[in-house]
Amino acid sequence: MDILTQFWNSVVGIIEDSAFGTLDWRNYVMILISFVLIYLAIKKQYEPLVLLPIAVGMLLVNLCPAIALGGTTNMIPFDEYVKAHPGETIKYAVTELNGVQYVNEPHSGGLLFYLYQGVKLGIYPPLIFLGIGAMTDFGPLISNPKSFILGAAAQIGIFITFIGAILLGFTTKEAGAIGIIGGADGPTAIYVTSILAPDLLGPIAVAAYSYMALVPIIQPPIMKLLTTQKERQIKMTQLRGVSKLEKILFPIIVTVIVAILLPDATTLVGMLMFGNLMKESGVVDRITNTAKNELMNIITIFLGLSVGSTATGQIFLSFRTIGIICLGLFAFCMGTSFGVLFGKLMCKATGGKVNPLIGSAGVSAVPMAARVSQKVGQEEDPSNFLLMHAMGPNVAGVVGSAVAAGVLISILK
Repeated sequence: MDILTQFWNSVVGIIEDSAFGTLDWRNYVMILISFVLIYLAIKKQYEPLVLLPIAVGMLLVNLCPAIALGGTTNMIPFDEYVKAHPGETIKYAVTELNGVQYVNEPHSGGLLFYLYQGVKLGIYPPLIFLGIGAMTDFGPLISNPKSFILGAAAQIGIFITFIGAILLGFTTKEAGAIGIIGGADGPTAIYVTSILAPDLLGPIAVAAYSYMALVPIIQPPIMKLLTTQKERQIKMTQLRGVSKLEKILFPIIVTVIVAILLPDATTLVGMLMFGNLMKESGVVDRITNTAKNELMNIITIFLGLSVGSTATGQIFLSFRTIGIICLGLFAFCMGTSFGVLFGKLMCKATGGKVNPLIGSAGVSAVPMAARVSQKVGQEEDPSNFLLMHAMGPNVAGVVGSAVAAGVLISILK
């Protein structure tokens, strides 16, 4: 019994000295939530490329909080340090405090702390936009410039939610970060939040990517509620062909206009258009492939783990977080609604030549929102093909969300 008692005490001591000794019930709840996200990513395939790294980052930081802590410096008395390191040259700074000399011995921070610096310094989101630009075809938007109106309309939900968040007691900077969820653009939400309200990064990023993943569930009821069966059955004429010269000039012109009118949006829009220019030029295939494959995949891993590491139980489980998630859902629903409503206006203005369903694709979830427009349209008429028409507002939404981010940052920072 003495041996068993000693063994038990040693096990308890190990647990108390480990990270488990410092965890509370909120950490355990977040661990369970991370398991749910892992299930949704693997089993349901809800945005698995991003949701899985976020879930693992959330799991790691709640199991072992030290993995996300920054570096520390131990002040060791000079005599003790010399005794512990006989004959060694002192390579650290030496300071004097109250007549006693100390050696400042640094200790490295956790892995996720260093990965998070890419979010904190605003590096990862623009690089994600670079990859998105290298994968995006702006042809449908160039062919039908009116799509810009639908992409802009879907951003109205951002500013309505911004006002609502202020009325609910959030600061203006926090309200701006919450409102950007309505653009359904994870990198943009992370970029804006890291500048305006970094303490809310975890809840906002998880909400943004969750709603992006749930586009096929959230959008169809709103689309059907705001349109008639006759409107959903409208067939649109085939888009005109777009020349290579137009595709090359488009990213250059957009970059120049945005840089002049809204400098704070230049980082995101500029990287998006740079990636697209590489793709359309056809002369740098090697780096274009790197941008949309290897670089995009690496940054996605780093970004997901970094965002997940901010979702500790102490920060995430609060009434403020619940409010943020609810406001984010409201913002996304408003974005979808205004896109469809402006689609209805365009339908009236063109004498029934525009199917209002493509307005829902004005949010920035590319290409999922466009596929949802196609799916809902074909439920009414299997011979109706709206995908390419919906891609116009969809890619316009990517630009629109970046511009909306620039507006919020320029006003609030």
